Amino acid sequence: MTSYDSDKAAKLHRELHSHLPPAPALRLKALETVLTEKGFLGADAVDMWLDNYSENVGPMNGAKVIAHAWTDQAFADRLAGNAISAFAEVVPSVEPDYNLRAVFNTPDVHNLIVCTLCSCYPLGILGMSPSWYKSTEYRARAVRNPRGVLQEFGIVLPESVEIRVWDSTSDRRYMVIPQRPDGTEGWSEEQLATLVTRNSMIGTARDLAPRAS
Repeated sequence: MTSYDSDKAAKLHRELHSHLPPAPALRLKALETVLTEKGFLGADAVDMWLDNYSENVGPMNGAKVIAHAWTDQAFADRLAGNAISAFAEVVPSVEPDYNLRAVFNTPDVHNLIVCTLCSCYPLGILGMSPSWYKSTEYRARAVRNPRGVLQEFGIVLPESVEIRVWDSTSDRRYMVIPQRPDGTEGWSEEQLATLVTRNSMIGTARDLAPRAS
């Protein structure tokens, strides 16, 4: 007679399902499969779209603009005055009526972006939004306890540094302009752009100093 061990069965069930993607990912894959089978979507269309946003469109656009601001003070001033107009000087494909404000980190000020009502996020500027940015916990705690949130991202700031939290909406988006790291004198804009990260443009990264290879 075959015996039944409930603990062993439960363990086996967990192991089998631990390798499955989360439910939203499974639903998305199923939808992608149906659209592909019906000819509405190319077999590699989604992968191409994601690659384009992650490698070319998103954070790379913001990084180019920030690198240019680091090397051209007149451009940085224009970016502070009319962000989208200045942005278009470097990335002409950006939407000209996009309401964007650039906020600059300084030794005495650190900026942090959040969207408390939803998860408004400038995809074409910052790239794909991270999952934590859309979470209820981040959206609530970034306003109530920004210093604590930053500590969880590894940013420990002295009390003398002011933290400014900017709440994005569907009408206005923000991007953080981090400080240029020391030790990058003589670097080209292309080299500088490699230091800029998506998180630094949100404000959950501050130290962009080049790492020794």
